[in-house]
Amino acid sequence: MGTQVVIKKCKDYTQKNVYNAIKISVDLLGGIEKYVKRGSRVLLKPNLLTPKPPEAAATTHPEIIRAIARLVIDAGGIPFIGDSPPLGSWKRLIKYTGMESVAKEMGIDIVEFNESVSLNSDNGHIYKTLEVAREVVDADVIINLPKLKTHTQMFLTLGVKNNFGCVAGKGRKGQWHLSAGIDNLYFARMLVELYEAISPDITIIDGIVGMEGDGPANGDPRKLGFIVTGVDCVAMDVVISKILGARDGLLYTTSAARGIGVGETNLKKMEILGEKIEDVKIHDFEFPTVGDAEFGPSFLRPYLKEHLTPKPEEDPDMCTLCKICIDACPPKIISKGTERLKFDYRNCIRCFCCLEVCPVGAMKVKQGILSKLVRSL
Repeated sequence: MGTQVVIKKCKDYTQKNVYNAIKISVDLLGGIEKYVKRGSRVLLKPNLLTPKPPEAAATTHPEIIRAIARLVIDAGGIPFIGDSPPLGSWKRLIKYTGMESVAKEMGIDIVEFNESVSLNSDNGHIYKTLEVAREVVDADVIINLPKLKTHTQMFLTLGVKNNFGCVAGKGRKGQWHLSAGIDNLYFARMLVELYEAISPDITIIDGIVGMEGDGPANGDPRKLGFIVTGVDCVAMDVVISKILGARDGLLYTTSAARGIGVGETNLKKMEILGEKIEDVKIHDFEFPTVGDAEFGPSFLRPYLKEHLTPKPEEDPDMCTLCKICIDACPPKIISKGTERLKFDYRNCIRCFCCLEVCPVGAMKVKQGILSKLVRSL
């Protein structure tokens, strides 16, 4: 028997449909009791990127939280919701995303990750020590609950990438982007090593309504109609890439995982339960504009990066000059001009954090010459 990945159709976010889809999926993997014991403290880790309503598809839908919390409680576990957003007010975030409401209705705690502890690794990887939230380490069980979205740096943000929210504190995420974000594959390797260190017990990816285009915050909601459940996030990400029609090698975290032997990346070695891939396949999914920040001979890199690769640019008709992107930018290459923002593109690491945090969707990806040529082929 190969690595098991469950695909289950779910046409909408009605409470009954979501609960049934998740319960059937978890039962196919052995039932919730296989992962949650009576008295276990269970972390529910959604994607809480930005204070937007559930219909914007930028965050995990609260009905996903309700359904899995109900299963955990029925098994005798003690669920709580936790995450660490990149920027902004925690109170505003949990209110707009619907998390505060569902937590109150279910009688469970919701916490913002602030305190960090070190996870040490001796498996020969690059990162010997990784700092994560104390709540992650102290939890008996971790249930990873990502939103299926595009990502202008990593191509897609799925099971592996969602663990980045376990890094506590807004500043630390910026530091990781600055240290590992110059090269997309290098940053992806950090994400894979972080995923392996955290090792969530089970993952349920919310693909009922996903996000296409230039995500992960301001792309376009797209009804997809399925959830994907499993233990191996790498395998799950491979399955979703196949469903969406992505070419092999485009998802950076999968390439990084394959390179260091983490998870299953061979679709032929997986056991797909529930629906078949062909039953939920999407044929016209709009992928994001993605580009590496560094390539070519070293003496030409500043010129090539500035003129050939995709880069962030604000829409002056939408931008309110609120300066949130300036505060969030890891290398501090954005400044405020008299009427528009100013960008130091030669020192921009193309992490696109500015796109993630822009509250009005004014930040866009401006295609470079290279990406335009590739898209025209």
